Amino acid sequence: MNPGFSARVVLSRAQRAGLVAALVLIAVWAVLRPMAVLQTVVAIVTVAYGAAIVFRVVLVWAAARGEHRIRVDDEEARAVPDHELPVYTVLVPAYREPAVIGQLMTHLGALEYPADKLEIILLLEEDDRETIDAASAVVSGGHVRILVVPESQPKTKPKACNVGLEQATGEFVTIYDAEDVPDPLQLRRAVVALRRLGPSYVCLQAELGYFNIDQNRITKWFALEYATWFRSLLPGLVALRMPIPLGGTSNHFRARELRELGAWDPYNVTEDADLGIRLARSGYRVGVLDSVTLEEANSDFINWIKQRSRWYKGYLMTWLVHLRSPRATVRQLGWRGILCLNLFVGGTPLAALLNAVLWATTVLWFLDRPPVMEEIFVPPFYYLGVICLVFGNATVIYLNVLSARTMDRPDLLGTALLSPGYWAMMSLAGAKAAWQLVFKPSYWEKTTHGLHLSSVAKEPADVG
Repeated sequence: MNPGFSARVVLSRAQRAGLVAALVLIAVWAVLRPMAVLQTVVAIVTVAYGAAIVFRVVLVWAAARGEHRIRVDDEEARAVPDHELPVYTVLVPAYREPAVIGQLMTHLGALEYPADKLEIILLLEEDDRETIDAASAVVSGGHVRILVVPESQPKTKPKACNVGLEQATGEFVTIYDAEDVPDPLQLRRAVVALRRLGPSYVCLQAELGYFNIDQNRITKWFALEYATWFRSLLPGLVALRMPIPLGGTSNHFRARELRELGAWDPYNVTEDADLGIRLARSGYRVGVLDSVTLEEANSDFINWIKQRSRWYKGYLMTWLVHLRSPRATVRQLGWRGILCLNLFVGGTPLAALLNAVLWATTVLWFLDRPPVMEEIFVPPFYYLGVICLVFGNATVIYLNVLSARTMDRPDLLGTALLSPGYWAMMSLAGAKAAWQLVFKPSYWEKTTHGLHLSSVAKEPADVG
């Protein structure tokens, strides 16, 4: 891939020089006029935070104006004769996942796609003997094979996917995670849709949902968030012709164009979001496919923080990487793409990080009303901050309520109203992401899967 797009070094030399110069100027200004610095910082943060909220509202509005998910019904998907289907490669990167390998093979075995046109490659790490042994015991059929990824750095999912892509023979390629339960017709739907849309569309992102929504409060929050993301925000980006930060699974590519683009950045820990931006910069389009892959919602607080901080860190990496050459980025993405890059890709983790600071400031104001805060919040930005506090938070809660409705899950209404608890978790993840971005940028924090299995085991047996 183009070295200029690699996150191997997060900040370029020019970015580092610019950051140091900016910090020096701010420090000098803070010594000379400390209140002016505080007022400026508060003004910038308030405007940016408000803009990010408005941007999301616009996306939801745009998604609601029309149908922006690509539909292929069951009859149309099955109507394509087997001999007219292309070879389809399914890459499944897995690391330390022996508990779910058996289920994985069952779920992949349910795919309605001819075996002689299907290539499933399990990408297993060389030092993960336990998962290799578990996979070797259940793999059957000539269309499924194990590819052991040689030990090397960085040890990341995108590095493994690149190894798999080198050996893939399919015209189309997709990625599934080890715990995924894909729609059995998803590959056929993707083939029909990509042929219908033409060569300008290089990728389709299927919807992701969860099969363990009701496990606990965290999984319910997670499910509402994903419903908002895949049913409102991503279709809104499609409607406004903006870049689509891809999800980590169930994205379906034309293999030739994916290779020409340089595939995945092995150093970016949200390689999917980065690839979505690079697709847009190259002039390709991405669609949202109306087909659902069920995943396991993270049910453990610590495990959730690990996963979410990695996602936030990757979004920050992607944002910084694509701001290395601002002129080129503006030329290739246009003003719509720049809005998405700053308010969606960069804005998502930054808003999560700032939430805790803004809430603490609000609590301090109501508890003590220190005079210095009246000086920091000059009137225009004070009122804008109040609008963000009241209407912004209410809007985000409303979006979760809307998601409960689109999911036909009225029982999740209470969970939607308790969303501020989930935001607190996001703030912790944002802080951890910022720390790791500085000290451990390419470290891939492993997410443990299969936690729902222990929950199921604890449920009483049905003896009725």
